Amino acid sequence: MEIYLVRHTTPNIEKGICYGQSDIGITDTFTTEVEKIHQCIPIHEITTIYSSPLQRCKLLAKTFKKEIIYDNRLKELNFGDWELQPWDAIHSSEIDPWMNDFVNIQVPNGESYITLQERILDFYTSLDHVSEEKIAVVTHAGPMRALLANLQQIDLKDSFSIKIAYGDVIAI
Repeated sequence: MEIYLVRHTTPNIEKGICYGQSDIGITDTFTTEVEKIHQCIPIHEITTIYSSPLQRCKLLAKTFKKEIIYDNRLKELNFGDWELQPWDAIHSSEIDPWMNDFVNIQVPNGESYITLQERILDFYTSLDHVSEEKIAVVTHAGPMRALLANLQQIDLKDSFSIKIAYGDVIAI
């Protein structure tokens, strides 16, 4: 199986805002970004698109004009109480413990990074890896990093060394 991991295009939100699972839209650069993404994938050979159900992924997934399977395991980290808050407005008593151990510490009313990794690995292991199929997985940077960290045997705490820009495509 060939898997093309695709990060969504640029979201329509101010920099510095925490937006994990918030269902925000995309910017007016969408069409240009989609053209670049399509050039990186053998679209005519792709059989299935798996996508996060959040609209910044759904809109991109629909451009492939293929069967789409929406899967909640592909969502970004759930930032719970911090969703749509400016990062610098989150009180230090809440954010400092998380920043010191973001892998294991759960965001208030959200999830930990290890929980995100568990769900993306659950998705990944559910695929038929012996198939000749080529698929695209439209998701977010968090799940992509968590999966790639596992596949590359990188400690989850070091996964942010894996740089993933909006619209990046990574073949695995």
